Amino acid sequence: MSHEAGATARAVVDLALGRPPTLGRGRLVCVDGPAGSGKTTLARRVAGLLPDARLLHVDDLLEGWRGLPGLAGSIDALLRPLARDETGRWRRWDWYADGWGDWQEVTPGGLLVLDGVGSGSPAYADLTTVLVWVEAPDDVRLERWRVRDGEAMLPHQERWLRDEAAQHDGDRTRERADLLVDADGRLLSRPGG
Repeated sequence: MSHEAGATARAVVDLALGRPPTLGRGRLVCVDGPAGSGKTTLARRVAGLLPDARLLHVDDLLEGWRGLPGLAGSIDALLRPLARDETGRWRRWDWYADGWGDWQEVTPGGLLVLDGVGSGSPAYADLTTVLVWVEAPDDVRLERWRVRDGEAMLPHQERWLRDEAAQHDGDRTRERADLLVDADGRLLSRPGG
């Protein structure tokens, strides 16, 4: 882990722990941004800093390639019980079977890190402790996507890019973010600065 990326992950955790709990007795960090920007790398670093942190990739809650518009409802249904200090439930999307899979549970308390496009929805902004926006130049993002997911996923790319842009524009995710981070994990801005 580079020093700067490690410092950014620590800044996210410090900001979250410095704020009152928003998810019942727990806290919620949402790491959002366009595909291939570096969200998962940062989210793993953040979750790795606390022994009670849990990381949830919102790709697992998407109903396939066209599931982005319904994602906020699925996440909200998971988070509302946690806000009452009750166990939250969510259903995993099986990308290979192209259908819903098994149910998962999340116990209340600690730090929950949501990672993925659409994770920073305003639908549950009242439960979000820290919203992080990660960005990267388009050429970097598209190359990362190609390397990570392979050529077989490229037919989905054009539609996904339109859907994610519409989601982020409609939700004003970048503008609402507490922290802005670049593709290398460097903190671009912090609250009040």
